[in-house]
Amino acid sequence: MPNPETIRVSAPGRICLFGEHQDFLGLPVVAAAINRRFTITGTPRDAPCFRLRMPDLEREVTIPLPAEGELPYEEERDYLRAAINVLAREGHRPRRGYDCTFRSTIPINAGTASSSAMTVAWLRFLLAAAGAMECDGLALARLANRAEVLEFGEPGGIMDHISAALGGTLFIRCQEPVRSERLPGIPDGFVLADSLTRKETTAVLAESKRDVLAGVAALRERSPGFDLQTTPLAEAEEHLRVLPERQRRKVRANLIDRDLLREGRAMIESGRVDPDRLGALLTEHQRQLSEGLGVSTPKLDRMVAAAIAAGAKGGKLNGSGGGGCMFAYAPGRQREVAAALEAEGGRAFIIRVDEGVRLEAVS
Repeated sequence: MPNPETIRVSAPGRICLFGEHQDFLGLPVVAAAINRRFTITGTPRDAPCFRLRMPDLEREVTIPLPAEGELPYEEERDYLRAAINVLAREGHRPRRGYDCTFRSTIPINAGTASSSAMTVAWLRFLLAAAGAMECDGLALARLANRAEVLEFGEPGGIMDHISAALGGTLFIRCQEPVRSERLPGIPDGFVLADSLTRKETTAVLAESKRDVLAGVAALRERSPGFDLQTTPLAEAEEHLRVLPERQRRKVRANLIDRDLLREGRAMIESGRVDPDRLGALLTEHQRQLSEGLGVSTPKLDRMVAAAIAAGAKGGKLNGSGGGGCMFAYAPGRQREVAAALEAEGGRAFIIRVDEGVRLEAVS
């Protein structure tokens, strides 16, 4: 049984099926929450502060409760203090300290949204500690995006926060007004694998965004009607030829990935998923991420190939790239594919689509 006044909250990681490197451009994505989760358990303490134990990182953090004003940031990306500040601006100032333990089964810094799951779970914990037993998922996602992205001027989008807050398989429109649509479930068959190669998420995202936006701006000078959301690839090809190679390659890849998403979304939305076609779409998305955007790595490419050789229908990197995770779709062959990915030097997990943030215990 939990201790008196225990609060336990968990939030999921996610895979991005379609739309990788597109949410921060305002393009839509299809993402799914997964059953690798970040959990926060806390009990009240007499001292006016939060003591946060993070055994997975062999770290402990103490955060004082300010009676007024905002907490100064002590790290480059101080998401935990930022969440407290963001809530305080909304009139939800913590009044009681807690001893908390943070645990996660989500690969850390590997493209599966571990930091966003932590931020969503932490905000939900703080709201529960303030007595908020009910919480609007999209509003929570917006708060988390403010704390993790906007507060520090980072290049990421809101996909991760919406996935963690709402769960399931989602079509997310990332332009304002941001909204999401729940899609039918996809038959089980996913295998996630960490390449165990670390990456620098913000640098990879910033470079991708910079090159694409520069290419889009150049295209609009030649063709004022050009729109990354709507202009057909065939219509854009004539103008793409005049761009510098790096910009041409990346803008073209985004247009192709945009169209892959449309086909993938329509198939999932219909409730009639063709595993072979879904796999082929994922693999083509990977090709564009690797050859077009240049965000894959030789090891990730080898892991996708090894998964397909072991019976997967297809696969792709997951997250910003430059290392981190990939996933494969391998209905009926999950064990064989997981073994092949381990043999390729990764750490594999058979996963399923899961629900969003959960308030699991308040007692």
